[in-house]
Amino acid sequence: MSASVHKPLLATVLGNRQERPPIWIMRQAGRYLPEYREVRARSKGFLDLCYTPDLAVEVSLQPLRRFDLDAAILFSDILVIPDALGQSVRFEVGEGPVLDAVTAETLGILRPERVLEHLAPVLETLRRLRAALEPQKTLIGFCGSPWTVATYMIGGKGSPDQAAARLFALRHPEAFATLIDILVAASIDYLAAQFEAGADVVQLFESWALNLDEVAFASHVIGPNRRIVEGVRARVPNAPIIGFPRGAAGNIAAYVKATGVNAVGLDYATPLKFASEHVPAGLTVQGNLDPLRLVAGGAQMESRAREIIAAFADRPHIFNLGHGIVPETPIEHVARLVDLVKGKSS
Repeated sequence: MSASVHKPLLATVLGNRQERPPIWIMRQAGRYLPEYREVRARSKGFLDLCYTPDLAVEVSLQPLRRFDLDAAILFSDILVIPDALGQSVRFEVGEGPVLDAVTAETLGILRPERVLEHLAPVLETLRRLRAALEPQKTLIGFCGSPWTVATYMIGGKGSPDQAAARLFALRHPEAFATLIDILVAASIDYLAAQFEAGADVVQLFESWALNLDEVAFASHVIGPNRRIVEGVRARVPNAPIIGFPRGAAGNIAAYVKATGVNAVGLDYATPLKFASEHVPAGLTVQGNLDPLRLVAGGAQMESRAREIIAAFADRPHIFNLGHGIVPETPIEHVARLVDLVKGKSS
């Protein structure tokens, strides 16, 4: 973690409001870029792309060559942790991730002691990115938060309601707690190693925080995220951390207070007024343009982007989407959005 040169995005995470909000875009390295598709076609598979530093560095840097973004984010995936734990993880074309689902009886197959060794290529990618980035650019590392990762490990794939994991937690509370403990420990090791490899800030992707009642949200989301923040900072004092609890809704204030994150990512369904009133004054917010507004582009996109910037003008704000950019996004719309946020055109 280096702060010897002013990095607008890192400074914003640390609570310092900038003249204009810095910007990065979730999934900014991805299929909407033809150069990404070309590299992806050369790889043996998605995980091979994640584990090959030459390729992962290249795709991480591609969006910064096109757009004046304030940060690079490590190209990887939240499911490298279950893969590193020894669970079978594969990415099927047109289907997404497929895992051999764990059960209460098969948790013993997981091997936490092999995580960092398995993820050594990802850490090498971070070291190379650190060396390649312009000094004013922030380098973002990340991992999936335990509840979100657990939903894939238990369900064997993504789902709209995470029913398999929700039922598992209710029917097998001890086994579920064991799985969460394994994921918390692995996440702390992984994120601390990312800081050591050169990350300036890390983000916790709690992509499936929705569909939980307030009791489950406190247990499955807030508790594990708080433990990770505390565990990472025990090894990396004052480590800058962004939490992204997608779908937190009315739980967002409790999440921010309990976890101690430096910044909170807002999904695109979070009303601006609600966020302004419920996220503590002075805490950094990140977000939250609807990705489909970026696909459609034009006046509606620009109007909404200006509304978001104006809503958070009195606090540290990182401009971003409220979820990941989608493959059909026109490149010229991204360029227009970045220019608008950076004040390069009216």
